Parts: sequence; C-alpha cells; structure tokens
Amino acid sequence: MYHISELAQRVNLSRSTLLYYEKLRLIQGKRQTNGYRYYSDNDLQRIRLLQQLQAGGLTLKECQSCLDGKINRDMLMDRLQVLEQEIATKQHAKQLLSSMLGMNASCNWHETIERTAPLAHLEWLKQQGFNEKEALRLKWLSKNINEHEQYTSDFESIFYGIDRLGPSDDDDSLQALHALPINTGNALDVGCGKGLTTCLLAHHSGFSLTALDNDEYHLSCLKEKIKHQPINERITTSCNSMMAMPFEDQQFDVIWAEGSAYIMGVKNALKQWQQFLKPHGYVVISDLVWLTDTPSIEAYEFWQKNYPDMSSKQQRTTDIINSGYEIITSFTQSDQSWLNYLVPLKQKLNCIDDNDYKSNAVNDLRQEIHIHDQYLGQYGYQLFVLKSKR
Repeated sequence: MYHISELAQRVNLSRSTLLYYEKLRLIQGKRQTNGYRYYSDNDLQRIRLLQQLQAGGLTLKECQSCLDGKINRDMLMDRLQVLEQEIATKQHAKQLLSSMLGMNASCNWHETIERTAPLAHLEWLKQQGFNEKEALRLKWLSKNINEHEQYTSDFESIFYGIDRLGPSDDDDSLQALHALPINTGNALDVGCGKGLTTCLLAHHSGFSLTALDNDEYHLSCLKEKIKHQPINERITTSCNSMMAMPFEDQQFDVIWAEGSAYIMGVKNALKQWQQFLKPHGYVVISDLVWLTDTPSIEAYEFWQKNYPDMSSKQQRTTDIINSGYEIITSFTQSDQSWLNYLVPLKQKLNCIDDNDYKSNAVNDLRQEIHIHDQYLGQYGYQLFVLKSKR
C-alpha cells in the first residue's frame, strides 16, 4: 500500500495529477480509518502502463479505453502510422544535423536545399567560411562538405588542358552575334571561363569587352592567349562575382552569358543584370532546357539532382518575357557544341586511372556522359538573343 505522496514519487507525477487520474477512475484509492488515502500495487502498475500507452501517442481517453479492455484496433493502426511518420521525420532531422556537422555525406541535403532555397543555400555555405568560388563549386559539384577539397582537386585535374567547360561552338555564338542589331559599344561576357567566346566576339565585332569570371586562373589563361594580339586592347578582365558585379548602372550595351546564368538562376540573373544595361540594351543567354514533354525517368532524375531549376523551352521563354525582355531570336545549340565538350572529356577520362582519384568526381563525370550518350536530344542548350523593354 502507498500513500499518495509515495505513489507520486514512484511514478514521477504530481499529487494533483494522481487525484485527477482517480477522478477519471484510472486508479482507485481507498480511504483508511485514519483519514489517509492509500493505493495498491495494481494502481501503481496501471499508472506505469498508462505512461507507456501515452508514450505511444495515445490520448488519455484512449488510454482509459485500453486499460478497461476496450482496444480499438483501427485507432491503434492510425496511431502507428502517425508514429512511423514522426520517426521518419526525426530520422531526416538527424541526418540533416549530421550532414551540417560534417559527420556523414551531405549530398542529399545539398540537393534538397538547392531545389527549395538556392540563394539561401549559397549564403549559408558562405557563412560556413567558404568564399563564393568554393561555395558555388560545393553547391554544384561536390555537394559534400567532407570531401569537397579532394573533389575540387580531382575535378580540376580532369579538366586541366580542356578549354571548354561546357557545350559551346563558334558557329552557334556567331549566329547569336549576327542576330544582334548592333556590333559596337560596351559588352560584358559573364562567366567567361578561359575566354573562348570573349576572343571570338572580339575578332568578329567592334565591341569593347569586359570578361568577368570568379576564377583568376581562367582569366590568366585568357590574358596569356591575347597578350600579343590586337584584340588585347579591347578586352578587360574582371575577377568578380556575377552576383555582385562592380559596374556602373547602364554601363553595357550587351551582356553575354553562355552557360553561366544557371549559377544564380536564370530569372534572378535577368532581373539583377538589367540595371547594368543601357536603355533597350541586349542580352545573349543560354540555358539547359527540356526539349520534350516526356523525358525518360533516368534523365529526369539526373537533372533534378544536378539542375533542379531546369525547365522546358516553353517555360523558359515565358520566364524571359515576364522578366521584361522581348526575344529577338532563339535556337537550340548544335550537336557540334556538345561534341566540342564531350569528345575531349571522354578522351581524358579514357586515359586516366580511376584509382588515382579519391573522390567521386570521376564517377560523377562518367555518369554525366552516360546520360548524354543515352538521352541527349530530350534536352539541350537553348540560346536566346534578347532586348530589354526598359
């Protein structure tokens, strides 16, 4: 037999809670001749069973039914499903925290946050101590804080000596250039890389060109390439972020961005860059788009992981018009543009020993090539020549 205070101590509940349970007839105390209430072992065990049922997610009323032998199987099944969902949510939260702490691979987390909040994702990475160049590469390439340094090193080693970091072709660029109504003025090449397109524009137009990239090595390759050429006088390099460009408002007649606007999001790029355009200035931009309404599952899942903002050609056209531009012309980049990118990359991968690379960079590039070999044509780069309405 237990006094109420002793029972409360044993089950770690307050005296008032026990009195409430007694009022609900969950336990039954007995008043002795001395005026004190006493409780039996049966009351103690009922409370402990009650606590276990509550830990399973049952309400007090539902617990009372179970204690009285009135078990509702459908109700318990519903509770079980809710509990399973809660466990899955907690497990996801655990994986998220572990990823953020660098205790396990963070690829899934980076892919998820990139789909839902890409700009916040970038800012968070920068707050962790990565500079913008490192953060962008982590966001788009390694997606894993633990192996990012090794992944980047392997990636750069694979692409060393390869000029094109993505699909492009001189004929495609010239087709876009010839669609522009102007051929002189100030032009900005955003995300110029090693300057292949910059040099092409300089040779085939009268533009004064600013080549912007956040990779000093890429810009040094451009400088070395043009230092003994006449076009050197018309090309200025700028090692800066495309998201915080250090230029005056309305400085450029043309902004050229082949294969680079995806980094900050096409709609966001078109909005932010408009301030640097002269009134009714021009933008040349390319973006990877779906060319079919029924892509294969494997291709769709691959690009959902690697370019979650990828849309159809029709949707991207709508986005451009809604951003305040009219489309002068638009065309899908040629098969040759893909060959210019893929052939040198395949040759490089065929010549290397995978065992020399410790990260997933090689496997990721081989997977990308597999997707291109199987499904290229379901998607492609669409090149847009635009005129600002402002």
